[in-house]
Amino acid sequence: MSGAAYQPSMLDLATDGPSLGPLTGLRRHPLSRGAWVDHLPGWVHGSDEVFGTLLDRVPWRAERRTMYDTEVDVPRLLCWYAAGRPLPHPTLTAARQALSAHYAPELGEPFVTAGLCLYRDGRDSVAWHGDTLGRSAHVDTMVAIVSFGSPRPLLLRPRAGGGDTLRFPLGHGDLVVMGGSCQRTWEHAVPKTTRPVGPRVSVQFRPTGVA
Repeated sequence: MSGAAYQPSMLDLATDGPSLGPLTGLRRHPLSRGAWVDHLPGWVHGSDEVFGTLLDRVPWRAERRTMYDTEVDVPRLLCWYAAGRPLPHPTLTAARQALSAHYAPELGEPFVTAGLCLYRDGRDSVAWHGDTLGRSAHVDTMVAIVSFGSPRPLLLRPRAGGGDTLRFPLGHGDLVVMGGSCQRTWEHAVPKTTRPVGPRVSVQFRPTGVA
């Protein structure tokens, strides 16, 4: 794997094993047009152990897509865990259960799928987009992202009307949840960087019919 060597989190070195912190520390950021983002740094304690397992055991695959009549490589590796498929680490299973319980009053349904992305170095990225395949194109929903490995910034901006771009550095067990109308009225991206940066894994939990 190319790029900078991975630098473990100092907070993870003294842990007895992966565990989840309380979700009471979530901070909500209200956005425009009924969108919001919740953020909780360092939710997964001992995240480096989970990260190592994900790097080694997930069946990562490269994909290609058509862009302007040309087929190009997707600049990250991917793996999809459909509803009912066992997740590659028990901490992810516990995280999905905890998030489903915490957000049940607002979401009204559990998180059931997990999409994993591996950003190998600063050349890997994801362009501006919203998760609007399926029900999220028409109704409010949530996408919860737990990050492992070297921090990379998640950027958010309004789809229309201008406004400031928000920046959340995510890595080492950090959690961000995009809710309300966020997928329809805002868009998000992980930009490329020329800085030396180690690998990062993003785990996105979604309800049924959201992609």
